[in-house]
Amino acid sequence: MQLSVIIVSYNVRLYLEQCLCSVCRAIEGLEAEIIVVDNHSKDDSVAYLKPLFPDVQFIQSFHNQGFACANNIGIRQSRGEYVLLLNPDTIVGEDVLKDALAFMQQHPEAGSAGVCMLKADGKPALESRRGLPTPMTAFYKMTGLCRLFPNNNRLAHYYMGGIPWNDARQIEVVSGAFCLLRREALLQVGLLDEDYFMYGEDIELSYQLLHNGWQNWYLPLYILHYKGESTAKTSFRYVHVFYKAMLIFIRKHYSAASLIGMPLKFAIFFKALAAMFHQLISMILRAFNLSSKHQKDDSCYIFIGCEAMLDACRKLAINNGLKARFIEGNQTSMPSVSLEEACQRFYLVYDMEVFSYAYVLKDMVLRADERCSLGTYRRKTLITAEEIIYEGG
Repeated sequence: MQLSVIIVSYNVRLYLEQCLCSVCRAIEGLEAEIIVVDNHSKDDSVAYLKPLFPDVQFIQSFHNQGFACANNIGIRQSRGEYVLLLNPDTIVGEDVLKDALAFMQQHPEAGSAGVCMLKADGKPALESRRGLPTPMTAFYKMTGLCRLFPNNNRLAHYYMGGIPWNDARQIEVVSGAFCLLRREALLQVGLLDEDYFMYGEDIELSYQLLHNGWQNWYLPLYILHYKGESTAKTSFRYVHVFYKAMLIFIRKHYSAASLIGMPLKFAIFFKALAAMFHQLISMILRAFNLSSKHQKDDSCYIFIGCEAMLDACRKLAINNGLKARFIEGNQTSMPSVSLEEACQRFYLVYDMEVFSYAYVLKDMVLRADERCSLGTYRRKTLITAEEIIYEGG
């Protein structure tokens, strides 16, 4: 067995379906297996997906054991020479896994590899390459200095600012959203540290790989990451869990952590306070129907695909009050798409029966525009980073 793909899922049924569809295309020609560990979802994910993906192994947990523990369950059941830890809110291009495996085979010193994770607007996510959160690096991250000076090697080390996006480079931390691991290296350093319930386990694993003489790499291969569809990044819970994980790492590996522990705790407190304020404002905006997420009149959906898809999407747009344009096209006859309308936001919705995932991701990279966001349509379902709309839903 060449590759084992491990996906931990929690209440993201339709995003997981899309992820599995892309992975199934990407493993064609490979000796591979897919293992989904469901962390006690309440949306009937397993019952819904099992008939659609009969070759996928589903493991159901009867309580939410956390990301690290669930991944370890999948890893113990896997047989591949390489293990890929993959988030369910991702789309993988058809060529990504083959190219990543080829790189690992050509670089026997590589213990893990990550890729260029794209946001829905086609721009790279900073989390694609990270540095270890030393006490000062963590402090720069939490105080926002790393974002204020994104190309400063010291202040922006958390996101490894200054590294080009188009070259394969050694990095310190590979994201757990897409983490390709050599089993030999994984067996040497041990499985994911279950002291981390969510977040931080990828940092710990990357640290252990480096500590044991392995290399961690960034590869310029594209995947889409909806960036935590199951977790709101501005929520109080996210702030608390994420930065608590950072403190756990610092306490484990830096004996002088107590010297900076108090400033870090203050930074966490203010981050949490800001998150609570953001949530309050969002609730008020939603209550008065002022949230941009719900202002569909200001968004335009541009559907691109075959005639049958366009007919179905016309009905979908009418039933859901969407402002929409419809363009017939495919990979060999892709028309030019103008974004000159007076809309605050555009969704380019691709027919995934006629477009490959690799084509769509590369097209979004070329367009990369904060006003333009990716949408996909398949099996009567429209998926964007913000919402899912389906026939009869």
